[in-house]
Amino acid sequence: MSYFLYGGFCYISEPDRTKKKTKKKKNFSCDGENKRIKHTGAAIKCNPIQNVTKNADPYHPAKLYGLDHLRAFAISFVVIFHYQSFGHPNWVNTLGSFGWTGVDLFFVLSGFLISSQLFAELSNSQTISLKNFFVKRSFRILPGYWLVLAIYYFIPAFREREALPPIWKHLTFTQNIGLNIATGGTFSHAWSLCVEEQFYLLLPLALLLIYRKLLLRKGAYILALIALLGFAIRAFSWYHLVTPHQGADDFFRYWYMYIYYPIYNRLDGLLMGIAVSALLHYQPVIAKKIAKYGNWLLPLGLAILAFAYWLCIDQHSYQGTIFGFPVVALGYGAIVLCAVSGGSVLYKYKSFITEKLAGLSYGIYLIHKGIIHLVQQHLESHSIPKNGNLMFVLCMISVIIGAILLQLVVERPMLKLRKMVLSKG
Repeated sequence: MSYFLYGGFCYISEPDRTKKKTKKKKNFSCDGENKRIKHTGAAIKCNPIQNVTKNADPYHPAKLYGLDHLRAFAISFVVIFHYQSFGHPNWVNTLGSFGWTGVDLFFVLSGFLISSQLFAELSNSQTISLKNFFVKRSFRILPGYWLVLAIYYFIPAFREREALPPIWKHLTFTQNIGLNIATGGTFSHAWSLCVEEQFYLLLPLALLLIYRKLLLRKGAYILALIALLGFAIRAFSWYHLVTPHQGADDFFRYWYMYIYYPIYNRLDGLLMGIAVSALLHYQPVIAKKIAKYGNWLLPLGLAILAFAYWLCIDQHSYQGTIFGFPVVALGYGAIVLCAVSGGSVLYKYKSFITEKLAGLSYGIYLIHKGIIHLVQQHLESHSIPKNGNLMFVLCMISVIIGAILLQLVVERPMLKLRKMVLSKG
């Protein structure tokens, strides 16, 4: 059995059974970042590599092809879901009806990658450099976000809807708190970036506290407790904040405001990502056993998502509200675990298309609504129907071109600047 460490977490490849058996030794060696760790002992302690991956990024995974596939799927699913808000072919409703869960997949991936980076740093240095962590996150997230935000506020034609929330809510990443889509529906998809930023603020501080209080061994209980609190908070929100508006024409507005957007109701995906990362980092023996069935994790995850789809046929119902999010997170968590299990179909195969889409996913997420709005307005005046397949294709091409420009003009230069800043300490 061979182990690889990537970004501080351990993923497993099946043994080469053609090789001769060698005498077992109770040690292992690490050659550095992205190198094989050869383990031949019975008791496994998988320590993180010394060089934490420089690209453990929730929008740009480095060399794990399985995560590229998942990120590409997530952004495609989200865009198709949002395309329902514009003129669209009938098939978009069918394909995109469950597309809201693409954001949940992003949450699982973010929880997994960011916690992996932090777990590795804790193991290496027994602390977390908050300065380096926030510098990395700031240079990665803020420049593109600020540019697109400026476009929304200074170029009204870019707005897919008429209402913008106060700019301070965007600048402080608190847009998701009390978000009324009737009065602040433009750039509303930034709510998930607010959840991510709040997560980035809380997670390293929480891990430092847990580590210093010697509570890491109780990490599973802490995750379970937070997940149970999520059930309780959603139930409270449902009965006291949402149910009083049932039957009203604007019921959905209160459901989104009090259930869908707040971080305390959407922690399930982030917690699932942390749980997968903790399993691989701190429980390698269990991870080894699970990895033997890596390919079975994909159909298992899909089966769980099929159940979640049934559960959330009426997403605004009681069962969809209380149980839908954790079941979706569980399904995507199994698929993420499949994607990092050596030998699984998601892990093995590289795709140029998914790799590029994964790299562009952040830019696509930021600009896709505004671009679709502009393209449809312009092309409709040239007799191209909004609800046609041609319009869909032209909109998607335009979104990808816009994301490429954003990457070239903003993202890559900022990542180079980030490298310079970090190198100077």
